[in-house]
Amino acid sequence: MINYHKTWRLINSGPDSASRNMALDEAIAVSVRKGSSAPTLRLYSWDMPSVSLGCFQKISDIDTEYCCDASIPIVRRPTGGRAILHNRELTYSFSVKTDNALFSKGIFDSYKKISAAFYLALSKLGLSPEAKLIREVRHSKSPLCFQSASYGEITIDSRKVIGSAQKRWSDGLLQQGSIPYCIDEPETLKIFRLNSIKDIRGAMAGLMEAVPDLSDEKFRDMIKTSFEETFDIKFTDSVPSREETALALKLYSEKYRTEEWNFRKQVQSPQPVFQRA
Repeated sequence: MINYHKTWRLINSGPDSASRNMALDEAIAVSVRKGSSAPTLRLYSWDMPSVSLGCFQKISDIDTEYCCDASIPIVRRPTGGRAILHNRELTYSFSVKTDNALFSKGIFDSYKKISAAFYLALSKLGLSPEAKLIREVRHSKSPLCFQSASYGEITIDSRKVIGSAQKRWSDGLLQQGSIPYCIDEPETLKIFRLNSIKDIRGAMAGLMEAVPDLSDEKFRDMIKTSFEETFDIKFTDSVPSREETALALKLYSEKYRTEEWNFRKQVQSPQPVFQRA
């Protein structure tokens, strides 16, 4: 029998669509919470520039008309936080049961511990990251995730390099995060209706600014070993189970592709689609 407290699962995914990425992350979280799968770290990317909104964020926070004209997909995450333009980046999701002693002490403690693993990975790149461990937010009115630095998030030279958000249930958690390699400044300005490039450059940075020859494959491996060292576990390389794949397809078609979910439009039936998330 596998000891889920010491053997975790790593899923290295390639690029996929916005809706499919969110559907698979939620499906994995459901499986982990049920005890059908070990704690799971998934690393992935996006098949085209896409915007994700926080679960409770207003759709009016972004310029939806521009996104439509520019063929930029919009998806609403199962986790909270604020909007992100995903393009050239590495994205992660981490799912674990909260009966695991490491993650049983609440959201801030979990953020801090997960942040420690990414702090170590960035250090392995030769960078000097700083972890934000004060419960305050700057630029609090901005709809853009990377214009605020919340508890447990990481900055380099006071510029945010990882944006994360968490969904927590009584029996488990899902944390999702974006690690941009490059910032698409022109598109970010338009999508978030910002007035100046300075609004971006002073708040956020892509890793390739500091590490121009950054290798995605090597960085993924650094994250893997950093999690293993931080949590004293070992990863097994894996793929989604049949159960997870089936649930992801259902969530994709019935939730993450729908305007009812993504745009928070009223549904006609009495029951909202997949209300649990």
